[in-house]
Amino acid sequence: MKILHTADLHLGQVIYQHYDRSDEHRHFFRQLERWCREERPDALLVSGDVFDMQQPSASVKKAFTDYFVELHRQCPAMTIVITAGNHDSASRLEADSAVWDLAGIRIVGMPPSADRQEHAADWQEHYIVRLTTGYVVALPYMTGERQALVQSVLDKVTAENTAGLPVVVMAHQAVTGLDASGHNFEVGSLKTQDVSTFGTGFDYLALGHIHKPQTIGHQEDCMEPWVSYQAPVARYAGSALHVSCDEAYPHTVSLVELHGHGGRVDIRQLRIDELRHFYVLPADASSYASFDEALAAISLFAETTRSGYLRLRMDYAAPMPPNFAQMVYDLFAAYDDELRYNPKIIWTGVPSGSVRPDAPPTFEVADLQQMTDPMVFVEKTKDHYAGLDLDEVRTAFEAVKAEILLMEEESLGKAVGKPKKADKTNDTQAK
Repeated sequence: MKILHTADLHLGQVIYQHYDRSDEHRHFFRQLERWCREERPDALLVSGDVFDMQQPSASVKKAFTDYFVELHRQCPAMTIVITAGNHDSASRLEADSAVWDLAGIRIVGMPPSADRQEHAADWQEHYIVRLTTGYVVALPYMTGERQALVQSVLDKVTAENTAGLPVVVMAHQAVTGLDASGHNFEVGSLKTQDVSTFGTGFDYLALGHIHKPQTIGHQEDCMEPWVSYQAPVARYAGSALHVSCDEAYPHTVSLVELHGHGGRVDIRQLRIDELRHFYVLPADASSYASFDEALAAISLFAETTRSGYLRLRMDYAAPMPPNFAQMVYDLFAAYDDELRYNPKIIWTGVPSGSVRPDAPPTFEVADLQQMTDPMVFVEKTKDHYAGLDLDEVRTAFEAVKAEILLMEEESLGKAVGKPKKADKTNDTQAK
């Protein structure tokens, strides 16, 4: 059984609050199409985070449709399986799944319910994709462990798999033993679950969610172009694009060949050519001591490189002009959006205070888009506000929430108790 495994496309991402990446995604899909034509895999697996936001724009949804219709057109015998990630709306992604089925593209958005009593007979069928060469159990993002449900699906496959064909499970989760390099997770905030919670009976666990390509338990050779292991194997394919400057490692698509159930698993990494590369200045890992020095280096970089994302490393002692970021944007304006600036500076040295007031927060735009509790934002940025009393702010927010709830209840009570207007037509007829 041969599969191409990718994940974390993040279609529609606007990086650094400023830059659309549609041409970078188009560049990635041209490569993916070529690999599909050359390798002729039995299946292409996309393990979650198809979109960057739960409500993508019409143009982003059209791009998604165009990309996967073209992949099917070029390789009609290849089955495409797409599952929802934490950035996706599970119901929206699955809404048109019946139409996609007609093109041999299986989309699974909704996870099995945590309440087993809600499951209909043969509910497991929704998550099983049968190929002539093996099985794919397509699991979307799930909150919390659901080992019994996953095992139930695998048991159904095991009972049917009398020919000993390979079994692949797709999942969009953080698992124990991963390397989260490049992500903005704070220490201890990333909840992981053991690979064993995905049950027994699979040969390859096709993971999404973490952007660095890696095989769990084999970090020493995670960047080798070609490796072979004994099943079972759990692997992150990595994201399609560098989602931030912090992802300072190659990005790849995994070409996986499985030799029977319980047999050898061969993994070849297909290196993705990024349309725009990421750079940090100074290139020698030192820091600029002044912003005049930095601006001169940026000007030289622009003239010689002319394309890519740029981030700076600055010494805390350097006084920062209030309009520095705008100066860089103005300088890059002559390059038709090919040069792009990351205003999140890497600060080095000893700060004069606790935190520079101009230092950016430690999370990306995607984090903000998914925040529903304002206290999360306050807690992440507390060091930017001297003398801030978190308990006092938290109490104030709770009071506001209680007041809003009371107002809603009073409004609902008035609506329920308000007598309906008489129907003038019926009233007239009655008279």
